[in-house]
Amino acid sequence: MKRRKFITLLGGAAVAWPVAARAQLRKVYRIGVLETTSVTLNAANIAAFHQGMRERGYQEGRDYEIEYRFGSGDAGRYPALAAELVGRHIDLIVTRGTPAVLAAKNATTTIPIVMAAIGDAFEVVSSLAHPGGNVTGLSAFVTELEAKRLELLTETIPGLTRVAHLANMSNPLSALQRAEIARAAPIVKVLPQFIDVRTANDFAPAFEAASRERAGAVLVAIDGLTQANRHLIAELAAKHRLPTAYPAREFAEAGGLLSYGVSYPDLYRRAANYVDRIFKGEAPGNLPIEQPVKFELVINVKAARDLRFSIPPTMLTRADEVIE
Repeated sequence: MKRRKFITLLGGAAVAWPVAARAQLRKVYRIGVLETTSVTLNAANIAAFHQGMRERGYQEGRDYEIEYRFGSGDAGRYPALAAELVGRHIDLIVTRGTPAVLAAKNATTTIPIVMAAIGDAFEVVSSLAHPGGNVTGLSAFVTELEAKRLELLTETIPGLTRVAHLANMSNPLSALQRAEIARAAPIVKVLPQFIDVRTANDFAPAFEAASRERAGAVLVAIDGLTQANRHLIAELAAKHRLPTAYPAREFAEAGGLLSYGVSYPDLYRRAANYVDRIFKGEAPGNLPIEQPVKFELVINVKAARDLRFSIPPTMLTRADEVIE
């Protein structure tokens, strides 16, 4: 009996051990996320990324963990944050925006980098079809859409003749955005007023300058600084009664008048596909950089009321979403 009992117990252990071993051997990927804003301000995008990972069979905590770092609108912090992530022995970096992507690229040539969004991919790679190196991801068409947002402002505000453009000129992409506005302004017959904002303290003087120069509206460029301070920008626009157009729905949700741009949650969900393919062995440099496919016009009617401004019915009809 003792011998049979021993054999039975031994057989049970032989069955149980491989199961436990498989659980221990399961690869848990460490994903470093280098972001412009906090998890709270970036919640919709991160939720979309997790959704994309679930669609591909990954479960957070079981299959991957996230190390999250953010610059709070200060691009000068990105190099140190990128180096910190590299030091954490992560398997892959997910990031967005030119300053953050460049910081990640400068921090490592071996760890794969997936751009959830970048305004102009050619600031980072020389080819969209064959990016090479360790960087790939998605474009956000930021520069190309500046002219469209300017056009939307002129359609929303009949007789508009002067528009203030707020951009952080320390961002390499801002010069391209400014050039696009300068090209498009004569076409829609408006005079642009370019205002440089480098810190949160610059926004109040910027709106004062726009009011002083009799700007009829404001156009806000996308950047980590503007993203981190979107509530402040919306408050200042309301205070000065300046209709303002933004590059992403997160600004309209924060109280901005209207936004037009790519759907960033859609880009983050699609970024999970790159992560999956890289985890399965594909080289990031062989994965073509994809273009956005989902664009959205969001209008905040409450913000219009606060501005004592009436949105033309034709614009409301065209909107993908109207925030009441």
